[in-house]
Amino acid sequence: MKRMMGVINLVNEPDDLEELTYSRCVASVPFGARYRLIDFSLSNMVNSGIDNVAVFTQHKYRSLMDHLGSGKEWDLDRKRGGLFILPAILNETTGMSRGDLFQFYSHRDYFYRAREEYVIISRSHIVCNIDFNAVLNYHLEQNADITVVYKRADDEEFAKFRRLAVKDDGQITVMEDHSGRLRTDNISLEMYVMSKELLLDMVESCLAQGYDHLVRDGIMKNIGKLGVYGYLHEGHTGIVNTIQSYYKHSMQLLNPKVWRELFFQKELIYTKIKDEPPAKYMENSSARNALIANGCVIEGKVENSILFRGVKIRKGAYVKNSIILQNCEIEENVIIENAILDKDVFISRGRVLTGDKQAPFIASKTKVI
Repeated sequence: MKRMMGVINLVNEPDDLEELTYSRCVASVPFGARYRLIDFSLSNMVNSGIDNVAVFTQHKYRSLMDHLGSGKEWDLDRKRGGLFILPAILNETTGMSRGDLFQFYSHRDYFYRAREEYVIISRSHIVCNIDFNAVLNYHLEQNADITVVYKRADDEEFAKFRRLAVKDDGQITVMEDHSGRLRTDNISLEMYVMSKELLLDMVESCLAQGYDHLVRDGIMKNIGKLGVYGYLHEGHTGIVNTIQSYYKHSMQLLNPKVWRELFFQKELIYTKIKDEPPAKYMENSSARNALIANGCVIEGKVENSILFRGVKIRKGAYVKNSIILQNCEIEENVIIENAILDKDVFISRGRVLTGDKQAPFIASKTKVI
């Protein structure tokens, strides 16, 4: 069997989740009551038998390193292979980090030492449950140089994405950037399979010409010269790189069908374990159609919402259509609707916070209102 190594590429990944990415990168944004966005990419790789994974970081990765640790929760604390967190190499004159091709070149020893023949390169903001072995098999069947995983667009896509023109035989003829005008519902999921040899050759040839971006310079500019094919992923998929897409795909988890498909129908999604007591529901409390993590204390009313660990909802408080991150405290008689509260937010007694489903109210980390 052909072996793959995994690369989770955080370089050039924009922090467009507003207050949620003030102090963290997109990869470590909390999602789904107890997970972080990177858990999906990492778990998909591990579930596909990949035991050599590198995370190429760029900035604001302290919380990401705390979350990933040694990779124990993903069975990546190994003597051979395992989890590698590779920080960005900065430009000596400007102090700025360069593009992903330069970062791959700077850490080229990692690739040379790896035994695997193929590489799967993924972003961290794609929420799905996918088997990369099926993608590799398709890649080999098509005799492709590069295989791009894509999906069909939903009715309402609030994210930023690339559109693809895909022929009947699966070959990709056009790949447009986020601002392109291509009229198609084929959307790239930013997952690419290619041989390690091709990747290293692409890195050196692009850098020699002064180019520094894997997708834009390495793939899109050579789409006529290389055999680039598309693999259609038909399972539930969320592209989470704007606040609107974060809110939409978080609230979709309240649909039991979506929850089961993402977390249980195929392989499991793993995350860092935190040992806390079960959620505690006090007398006269109410919780309806909600995801409530361990450590929460509910005295008020929660409806159609997602509560992360350690959230406290006091008497008379009403939380609806909202996402409340870890250790927030909602005091008595507070009303919150269509809102996202980052970690450790304190809402004082009697406050009313309401947003819109298209533009939810957002409170940044540790804010007191």
